[in-house]
Amino acid sequence: MTGSSRQSAIAEMLRSRDFISVDELAARFSVATQTIRRDLVALCDQGLARRRHGGIESVARSGNLTFKDRRVLNREAKQSIAAAVARYVNDGDSLSLGIGTTSQFVAEALLSHRRLKIVTNNLPLALMVGQNSDFTLAIAGGTVRGGDLDVCGPSVDSFFAAYKVDIAILGVGGIDADGSLLDFSEEEVRLREAMLRNCRRSYLVLDSSKFMRPAHVHGGRIDQVNAVFCEADPPPEIRRILDQSGVQFVRSSLTD
Repeated sequence: MTGSSRQSAIAEMLRSRDFISVDELAARFSVATQTIRRDLVALCDQGLARRRHGGIESVARSGNLTFKDRRVLNREAKQSIAAAVARYVNDGDSLSLGIGTTSQFVAEALLSHRRLKIVTNNLPLALMVGQNSDFTLAIAGGTVRGGDLDVCGPSVDSFFAAYKVDIAILGVGGIDADGSLLDFSEEEVRLREAMLRNCRRSYLVLDSSKFMRPAHVHGGRIDQVNAVFCEADPPPEIRRILDQSGVQFVRSSLTD
């Protein structure tokens, strides 16, 4: 497990714990206490935790982490995933890109492509795509969700329905052991379903911290997409679902 993956896992643990000790984390991840202390310093520097004698304590949070916080977690994994996705996109393709930080990293990896047509409700992603004047960009209008920096709601469902794109690039809050796709709100689920209905191919992008990650809103299954991109192999039960359904699994390299 990389340092960023470990930090992401620790941040997830803090969503349901008030305090975690250095010794517990060292045993959990089978690393030296000095390694854990460096991870904790990084999390505290990012404002995701507070140091306390012998470990860290949580910063009051509920639900998903903010867009800013999620962007700094598992950064290397997300960049490698984005580089892998970019190799499956051709110049001139039309794409819908949804919410989430991994989708933003995909947008960055696509900036050297030509004549892409992008449809999105992700504001940071739209700003990134707008740097390439060779692209055509359509962005959803409506109310911006504070902290997430995206637009959701019924109008966004209609927005995506107005386009038929070559590839939909989708994120997800978590994946259950039975292959269920999980998120933190009904709006996020409806958005993903709207994108799936209006594409020719669908790519699910996720870092490995999403496997078995708890999120309370269910919508869709992993075997409904054409390909899954991740920096690590999935758990055996997820791999069986992918193999049985014929969904392509693309493992990215952290050296990409």
